[in-house]
Parts: sequence; structure tokens; C-alpha cells
Amino acid sequence: MTRFWMLRTGGLAIAIGLALSAQEPPAGGAGQPGAGGAGGGGIPGGGANVPGGGGLPGGGGGRGGQQGQQQPGLPGQDQRGQNPFPSMDMQRPLFLSGKVMTSDGTPPPESVTIELLCNGSNPRPQAYTDSKGRFSFQVGQNQGMMADASVSNNDPFGNDPFNSGGRGRSQGGLGGQGRGISERDLMGCELRAALPGWRSENVNLSGRRFMDNPDIGTIMLKRLGNVEGLTTSATALMAPKEAKKSYERAMNNMKKGKPADIQKDLEKAVELYPKYAPAWFELGRIHERGNNVEGAKKAYTEALSSDPKFVYPYMQLAGLSARESKWDEVADSTERLIKLNPYDFPAAYFYNAVANLNLKKLDLAEKSAAAGLKADEFKKIPKLNHVMGVIAAQKQDFPTAAEYMKTYLKLSPLASDADFVKKQLAEVEGLAAENKAK
Repeated sequence: MTRFWMLRTGGLAIAIGLALSAQEPPAGGAGQPGAGGAGGGGIPGGGANVPGGGGLPGGGGGRGGQQGQQQPGLPGQDQRGQNPFPSMDMQRPLFLSGKVMTSDGTPPPESVTIELLCNGSNPRPQAYTDSKGRFSFQVGQNQGMMADASVSNNDPFGNDPFNSGGRGRSQGGLGGQGRGISERDLMGCELRAALPGWRSENVNLSGRRFMDNPDIGTIMLKRLGNVEGLTTSATALMAPKEAKKSYERAMNNMKKGKPADIQKDLEKAVELYPKYAPAWFELGRIHERGNNVEGAKKAYTEALSSDPKFVYPYMQLAGLSARESKWDEVADSTERLIKLNPYDFPAAYFYNAVANLNLKKLDLAEKSAAAGLKADEFKKIPKLNHVMGVIAAQKQDFPTAAEYMKTYLKLSPLASDADFVKKQLAEVEGLAAENKAK
């Protein structure tokens, strides 16, 4: 038994270390909507390297299509025998607009992601707000959106540490591939604004008709207490004019897909203003995309040196350190992030649990994984259950270990390590039965 758990625990650590990817802000980094992202964890062209798993989850399939014919002469028909009122199953494009405001009546401090939630599924990004908090979009037509924490790219090593298990590899017909949606598709759907450190009211879309005014009004954001971490950096406000110009030029080139001069502009920005934390952060992402790990680490460290409350570099550093199995560094980066924002980064708890598991600090690992499960409102990181199962097995609590592993397999039936976990489950169930028989 000891040999089994040494092998399996070590194997888990290696797999996670290779596949870990860090959480990034929306496209464009520090509040700049629409910019292209660098690859996660040194993966070239990785795009949005955030936890979740390979696609847009959930979403009811588009229903219906052509409206059915009715018998002529029945009430509610026009002279051609057609129902003048569109069926709830008829698919049409749906456009929505509105604005986001904070509870003190001002626009958000940075660009906010507008998300769609349907029937308890993971939120799906739809649009970003502009500098005045306004947004407009066609539901489901979120091409070019950088994924948030619920979505990640496929890992080149064949691993997915957050293992959505292949759930929701497409948008389930909700406006995808140029199709419209039906009014019935909107049943159980809501819109919300997503910004770390803030909580949004939800706007109910159930019962919404295509002929309704597309303006849904104002979505209010309320600042959470006990959140010191910031997704924008005060250093951006203090940057001199020429440094800001270089940074903005780099962000614009990201949006336009013109990478040639991005690094040069960012380097110019930090040369003109060495404490420009967002510029250092974006420079780090560029280095990651080019597999320049040391350059990326230096840039992220400079960003945090300039502004220790700027949250995004912590996750990037944790991902880089995990790939090198530097678990002390992973634990340190994630502990700092969790203290700054204990609500919005369940991936930080995952990293921290894995780091402490490798450091043989089982109590700390269990505490982090349990807190991560509580913070993971939409179950974006099912792998937390596997980690809890391994910890329980290490503590000889085989029935509990089996339950966590079953939960993981239920949430991620198509995960790349599903067969591996099934073997672990079979063994812990056997050990539980042996203990019960004694």
C-alpha cells in the first residue's frame, strides 16, 4: 500500500506540475478589452491560460427552427394561415446592451466581462465593457473573447489539471456558428458582470422576447469586503505620458494581432517608468509566449515589486514555479494571492493544495483544497476533488477518499486521467472494505 500511494501521489504531482496554467485577466491584461493573450505557463500561443477546461460549458441546445403550420381559419392566424406571433422555438439573433455601474454611481475601475449563466452551468463570457461601463453584443457570438476562469485551452502535454472532462466543448447551439437562439433557450438564463473583488447583481433573461427593448438597463457591482488585491494597478495612473503611450500602443497591437512591436513598446514603457506594473505584467506574458521562463519570472517579479497588491502576476508565477516543481515558491505565491483576494481565485487554492501535498504538509493541503471547493461556485476545477481524495487516502481515511474520487469522476468522466483515478478508486474501496471487515 505504501508503494502504491508513493507512486500515485508522485504521479499526481508530476501530471499537475506539467499541466498547470495560470489565471489571466480578460483580453488585454490589466483592464484592456480585446487584446490577444500570451500563452499560459510557457506554452506558445496558449491564449487564455486559465483553469476550466477546453471550451464553453453548458448551454441548452438550440431548439426548433421553422415555425409549424396551423390549420387555416383558427383564431390567432393571419390571412396566410401563419401565426403572427413568433414561436418560442424560433431561432433568431438576439442583441443585448446595457451598462455596468458600481454602487457609488461610477463606472467600474476597469473593463468588466459580461457573462451568461444558464441553468446552473459555468458562466460564458459574452462581451467586455468600455471605459464608461457600456456594453452591447449578440448573445452567443463571442468570437475573439479571451476566456475567463471557466475556460482553458487544451494542454499540449495531454493533461487538463482542471479537467472539465470534455464537458461543453461547444456552446450547445446557443447562438454558435452564426445561428440564432430561441426564446425558450433563455429560460433559466441570467447575465452578470464579472470583476475580481466585486459582486454583481444578476439580470434574469427568462421570458425575454425578441421584440423587447435590447437595453437591459444597469447591472450594479458592489465591492467585496476583505479584498485588498486589485486587478488594476495604481502605478498605471502615475505613469508619465510617454510611457502610457508606449503601453497603449502595445495593447492596440495585441488587439490587432500585430505582435512584432509589442515587446519593444512594453520594454520602452518600463524603461521610461520602471514601476509600471501592468507593463511589466504584459511583458511577462510575452516572454512566456516565447518560452523565455527566466524573462517572464523577472517581469512578473518586477510587477509585484512595483505593486504588491496587483493580483494577476501571482498566478503566473505560481504556474511557472509549478512547472519546475518548485513547490515552496508555488505555496508562497498562492498564499499571498489568497490573502489579497480569498473569493475569486479558486485556482489559487488548487495550486496551494498541490504544493503543500508535495511538501508533505497534509493538513495545509487539505485546508486549501477544502477552501477551494467552497470558493469554486461553478465547479470549474473538479480536480480539487481528486486532490482531496489523495489527501484522505494519505490519512488512511479510505471511505472519504473513495467518495471524493467518485465525485471527481462524475464531474469529469472524460478526463485524461479518468482511467488512472478509477484504478486509485478501486484500490481505496478495497482497502476500505478490508478495514471494515476487521
